[in-house]
Amino acid sequence: MVAHDSRSHDIPADRSQGSRQLSRRSLLRLGALGLTASTLAILEANSWLPMRLAHAAPASLPDIQFDIANYLPPAQTINGVLFRFGPVHTAFLTAKLKRAPTKTDQQNLANALNTIEATYPFSPSGVFTFVSYGLPYFNRLPSSVVSANMPRLLSDNTRFALEEAVPGPTDVSPQNPNITKQTFNVPVKIESNDVLFTIRSDSLANIKSVVAWLKGSNTLNGQSVPSPQFKTLFKFTSSRLMFLQKGLPYTVARSNSLPYLGFMNPHSPMWMGFADQQVAGSGPAAITTFQGNASATFTTAKAGDYFYDGSIQHLSHVILDLNQFYSSTEPYVERCQYMFRSNPVPSMGNSNQFANGGGPAFLANTFQGVNDAQANAQGNNTLQNEHRLGHLTALQRSSRATDGTPIHIRMDGPGFDAMDVPDGSQQPKLQFTIFLPAAAFFATLRVNQASLDLAQEYSVPDIHNGIERFLTATRRQNFLVPSRAHRAFPLLELT
Repeated sequence: MVAHDSRSHDIPADRSQGSRQLSRRSLLRLGALGLTASTLAILEANSWLPMRLAHAAPASLPDIQFDIANYLPPAQTINGVLFRFGPVHTAFLTAKLKRAPTKTDQQNLANALNTIEATYPFSPSGVFTFVSYGLPYFNRLPSSVVSANMPRLLSDNTRFALEEAVPGPTDVSPQNPNITKQTFNVPVKIESNDVLFTIRSDSLANIKSVVAWLKGSNTLNGQSVPSPQFKTLFKFTSSRLMFLQKGLPYTVARSNSLPYLGFMNPHSPMWMGFADQQVAGSGPAAITTFQGNASATFTTAKAGDYFYDGSIQHLSHVILDLNQFYSSTEPYVERCQYMFRSNPVPSMGNSNQFANGGGPAFLANTFQGVNDAQANAQGNNTLQNEHRLGHLTALQRSSRATDGTPIHIRMDGPGFDAMDVPDGSQQPKLQFTIFLPAAAFFATLRVNQASLDLAQEYSVPDIHNGIERFLTATRRQNFLVPSRAHRAFPLLELT
């Protein structure tokens, strides 16, 4: 059932196939992914099916839904640092329920997911599909059933592992009356979706087919396959597409004549020029589950519990202010400190600090202890002894276990669409999702990412506080990712 890819990730296997002319009908269908036809045509023409190295994938599929590490090729070394690249394309499909689901719906959803996996290999060349559930879904179920099975925090037994997302401390929100953004001053919305489908593949055509099939196309992978009877059940509320491949943001920027093109690194997989796929930056899947592992445990979950091998998935949608980020007055060495830290600066960049990114994109995400951000804020041995806060070192105030293992798996990447942009223009986005053991853990992570406490205590100027001012989160929601065994409407069979 599992296809073993036998090629390297970096080599374009079939650009000619991706570059072929798309019909108008095909472009209109691609619009279901939340992008304009022109942007989708650019991605279709310029992304490629990677040639991935051969490896032996396990015979059985993972019980932790998102644990696809064993189905990806080995990590690759770039500039002496290990990086691992997941599937090129990821669609986030959110939905609300029009009515309470039945046990028949539960079986229909299970059959639909099984049909996708019987049609496509569980591999980057095929399709990975995860399903998670928001609080609105669990609020439809008897509270006694939910309460009896939902993991609770070890630190506070009155709180569940799943709580709703809250505005971050630097989000535009009535809760943060002093926070404004220079360009995209859009208030964050806490969404209320019942279900989130996360669909991943190297092939944009595969994702397009699966999304259309779930919405009623009756065609899957070019074959006539009856769609699941979801028309009276789901109202699909958004489709967001993430693309992640070396140089692809630069290509999208060039095709759209974006004004900061000359400042962008032409090889980076991310809009801001620094690759975010360092192997050292994510933990093993087990540490992100409710039961945790030997490095860290956050909830009461134990073997035999209903939500064993479950996790929390946070989804947010972020507009990037790249005009500000790539300001001609901000050299590479400044941007590198915004993203990482100032002691030491991971790279001083090239002699020309502005052209083609100004310096390398692939740098190590080094952990220097939970007090590293404080030392940077104090100006201890920083560049020019300036008081600074870097994005990653601020996150590391609480993102690691005592043994240094990251307690999360970040799965973020570029987008380019008009969602939530006030003037309706297409803008670079960060499509962000993360898997972790409790919603409360993410809330703390987000507070530490902003590090407003350190900025105030040590007089860190706003312009030296990470990348917060370049980010506008417009949507947030937390979901529970059940194990594979319970991925179709969890707990419903107990009601």
